[in-house]
Amino acid sequence: MKNISDLIEGYLKQVIELGGQGHIEIKRSELADKFQCVPSQINYVINTRFTAERGYLVESKRGGGGYIRILRVKPSSKIDLIESMIKQIEKGATQNMAEDIIYRLLDEEVITKREARIMIAALDRNTLKLQLPTRDELRSSILREMLSILKYEK
Repeated sequence: MKNISDLIEGYLKQVIELGGQGHIEIKRSELADKFQCVPSQINYVINTRFTAERGYLVESKRGGGGYIRILRVKPSSKIDLIESMIKQIEKGATQNMAEDIIYRLLDEEVITKREARIMIAALDRNTLKLQLPTRDELRSSILREMLSILKYEK
């Protein structure tokens, strides 16, 4: 069974896709009421599931007329997508960043589920048993090489 975060994420992605505009504007309190959860749960989902690495831009305006705007960024090509990902991890990649990038590759159908699982396993902190920041630097280097291979694959 899916947890509340998965349900909220799925709902927001569905609304973005069905809306046809590539973005949505929501009120945190209204969404919290819809899912019968606290507004901080909405914040958690937006902050962890709608990241730049996963292909989203999030804007927010606080106050009475406040909103959260979630914009889906579509790459113009597979090469552009991969090049932007390589730039994002130039200075290191946390495990969360790497996983977000891999999930985006999966969403954009650049890789298969099996390839995603292999990549995640190779980049996991339990595989890269080094101290920080060395671990994040090594993860970034490995992921950049994986991305480079994907970039030039036919």
